[in-house]
Amino acid sequence: MEKQKVRVAGTWAGVLELELHNWNVAMLREEVAKRSNCNPNSINLISAGRILRDHDPTLAQLGIKNNAKILSTRISPEEGLSIKNHIIAEDERSTRLSRLKAAATALAGRHADGSLPVEDFNIEVEDQSGKKVQLGSDTDQRAVMMGLMLDANGKRLIRQGNYKDALEVLTMGEEAFSLCDPKVLELIDNVPILQINMVWCYFMLQDISLLSEAGKRLEMARAGLERAHGKNLLRLRLLQGGRFPELALHLRLELLEGVVAYHSGQFEKARVALTSAEAKFARLQVSDETLSAVMNMGFKEVNAKRALRMTNQDVGGAIDLLLEEKAKKRQKQMEDIQRRNEIWEQKKYGMTPLKKPVDLSRLDELVSIGFERELAAEALRRNENDSDKALDDLTKPDTNSNLREYIESRERKRQRRDRDSEIESYVQMGFERSRVVAAVEGGGTPDEVMQRLMMPQPEAAANTNMQNEEANPNGGANSSAPLPAVAPQNVENQDVNNNNGEGEGEGEGGSSSSARRERDVEMEDEISADIASSDALGDYDIEVNIEGEAITRYLAMLESPPPPQ
Repeated sequence: MEKQKVRVAGTWAGVLELELHNWNVAMLREEVAKRSNCNPNSINLISAGRILRDHDPTLAQLGIKNNAKILSTRISPEEGLSIKNHIIAEDERSTRLSRLKAAATALAGRHADGSLPVEDFNIEVEDQSGKKVQLGSDTDQRAVMMGLMLDANGKRLIRQGNYKDALEVLTMGEEAFSLCDPKVLELIDNVPILQINMVWCYFMLQDISLLSEAGKRLEMARAGLERAHGKNLLRLRLLQGGRFPELALHLRLELLEGVVAYHSGQFEKARVALTSAEAKFARLQVSDETLSAVMNMGFKEVNAKRALRMTNQDVGGAIDLLLEEKAKKRQKQMEDIQRRNEIWEQKKYGMTPLKKPVDLSRLDELVSIGFERELAAEALRRNENDSDKALDDLTKPDTNSNLREYIESRERKRQRRDRDSEIESYVQMGFERSRVVAAVEGGGTPDEVMQRLMMPQPEAAANTNMQNEEANPNGGANSSAPLPAVAPQNVENQDVNNNNGEGEGEGEGGSSSSARRERDVEMEDEISADIASSDALGDYDIEVNIEGEAITRYLAMLESPPPPQ
């Protein structure tokens, strides 16, 4: 292949002949460093105003052509290390955001279509009163769930002061919401609140280059809040029993509207917005007297402040709100426990041919007229939850007998699997397989099994073990049998996979174990923790100290001579 010329200036000046389609940045840096008698990490390469990175593609793919000019500069080792660390950090950040989006997509897909979750938790959409709601189609439900997950993660990042990442995550959340039917989104206030939070990130990052976009987002947010809360907040007042949870949120909205107006030269509009925000800030200041009165009832300071802000400083109303929230939380915990138990029961029965769980309400109906629970569950599973068809199978002697045989066979398989899993767990501890099998078959609790394994071995057995170790020095204490192909945690995961699908008919299969192994459990756990820690009034529970300082600062700026245009 014909070589091209690259003209280098800076730490080393000269012409290099190379193949642009085969050379990459790392190779070019190495060559320049060698000719400059310095370490490659101390060389920066710049082309067309851009710093070239080692992970960039070939020089040709970067647009570098024959006779192109490359500037090489020398940097200190500390600076080079700092740049390298920055690049690594940005790569890790990009990877994390991609994982987050993929995990949210996977979670939303699993929890929106009515199939059983493979996790130990279940995600369902609720309104502010805690009632579960189904928003639109499965596609709409999936989009809303994904948006809510990313929104919750973004708000946590805001609380941590990580506004850059929060903005990225909230942008992904906005994209998810955009996949939903707009008429469905009009029923909820999550989207306008997300837009306010995005502009808050602009403000905290001091990025005034996004002013025009910020203005549009705030307009959409105000219109969205009016649709969701009703004209003059009538719907919100009815829902919240006359309380004022929205004050802090509207304060932030008006502050941001004032900031955007000020930097756009609309000073009178800025004054109106900031003055209104200032009045709301005054209403949100909790006096020591009222705070003490609520705390004396046994409530924590942070909860007492929140309740007082949302009830316009009414002590009695704040106490009522706290008691209501406490009762709701307790009720929700009970419902969550019940739902978790239901999910595990459904997993035990397996999936229908169309991959749906057994309908427990229909199962209860069949049980109430005298059928055994597991037998009725299998009949419903085979018949896609059709109660009439399941009843026919249960009342016909031949199909009833077939159902019983299948259940007994499934139970035997489960027992064998549990036994094998238990054996493998002890083998992984270093015990000889034959001894483990004998100890497990002896029955009893795990402690009793362990006591048998810890008993001294007969002399003959000990000699046999010694011979085995000599014959296979790498085999360790369990050299009489090879180690299983999977680690103990994978064995346990396999049990979960089998349990989830063991109620399915032949050839149907459930979620494949390979697909489950591809789950990003760490990221999904992070998302689920964000969802679990949120509550119905969390979006309105804003500490407004930063907002108060900003209001004072911008009102003072309005009193000063106008800035040059």
